[in-house]
Amino acid sequence: MEKFEQIFSYINEKAEKYEQSEGISFLEGVLQSLEDILDEKDAWIGQDASKEDIRKAIQIAILKGMRKTSQPNHQMTPDTLGILVGYFVEQFYEDQLENRQLTVLDPALGTGNLLLTVMNLLNGKVSATGVEVDELLIRLAADTAELIEQPVVLYHQDALQKMLVDPVDAVVCDLPIGYYPNEEVALDYELCAHEGMSYAHHLFIEQSINHTKEGGYLFFLIPANLFETEQAKDLHKFLKKHAWIQAVIQLPENLFASKAHEKSLLILQKQSSSLRAPREVLLAKVPNMSNKQALSMFFEKVQMWKKNK
Repeated sequence: MEKFEQIFSYINEKAEKYEQSEGISFLEGVLQSLEDILDEKDAWIGQDASKEDIRKAIQIAILKGMRKTSQPNHQMTPDTLGILVGYFVEQFYEDQLENRQLTVLDPALGTGNLLLTVMNLLNGKVSATGVEVDELLIRLAADTAELIEQPVVLYHQDALQKMLVDPVDAVVCDLPIGYYPNEEVALDYELCAHEGMSYAHHLFIEQSINHTKEGGYLFFLIPANLFETEQAKDLHKFLKKHAWIQAVIQLPENLFASKAHEKSLLILQKQSSSLRAPREVLLAKVPNMSNKQALSMFFEKVQMWKKNK
C-alpha cells in the first residue's frame, strides 16, 4: 500500500466509527479524526509521509464525505487544476521566489485544497491567508494545513464583507459562482448589479484586486462563460480600469461533469504606474492531460509567450 493510501484508510476507519457512534456526518467524523491526531490522542502513522501524501489522503476522505452529504457549497478544486494554478504562479513569480517568500490570499478557501496544493508545489516559498464562511470547511482546512506544516492564517468570515487582510503579492481562487444574497454589502462594490442581485464571482474578483499589491497577479478559476453573461459588460469596464488581463486559459472539457460546469483560468495583473500591460494576452487551451506530447507543446507555448511579454 502506498503511504497516502495507508493514511486515508486510517482516517476513513476513524471517521466511520465516529459517524456510527456519535451520529454525526462522515465529514464531521473526518474533522474529529484530524483533531484527534493533532491533539496526539492517536499514534499518527503519517510521520514519515510527504506533505503531498498527507494532503491527498485527507482530500480523498473529505471528497468521500462531500459525496455523502452533497451540499452545494461543499465543492473541492481537483488536484489537476491546483497543480496547473501552481505552475502559473511559479512562472509569473519566478524571479521573486528566488529571493523572498510570496504572500498569497485565497478569499474562498473551502477545505483549502487549491491553496495547499499550490503551497506544497512551491514548498517553503509561500505564506498564505485563507478566508472561508463555512465553519466545517475552514476547520478542515486549518487541520490539514497544520498536519502538513504550511503557514496559513485563517479568517472565518464572509470574504465580501470588510477584511482585515494586508495586500498580498498574489491571489488564487476557485470563484464561488452564483448570486450574492447580501444586497446591502454588494452596494459597496463597483461591480454591484444595476438591477437585481449581483454576481458573487464578480464581487470576489473586485475584492481580490482590492487586497492585491500594485503589480501583483491574480489567478482565478472562472466559469467558461464569464465574459458572455448579461453583467459581462460591467466586468470588462471594471477590469479595463483596474487590471491587465495576462492570460485566459481554457481547461480540458474532460475535467468537468458537463458543459455548464466547464471552467477556464483567468490571470490578471493589478495595474501599476511603474509597469505596462502585456504586449499580447496569452490565449491558450490546455490539452487532455493524458496527451504528453500536446501537453509539452502547451508548456512550450507558455514559455514563448513569457519571453516575449
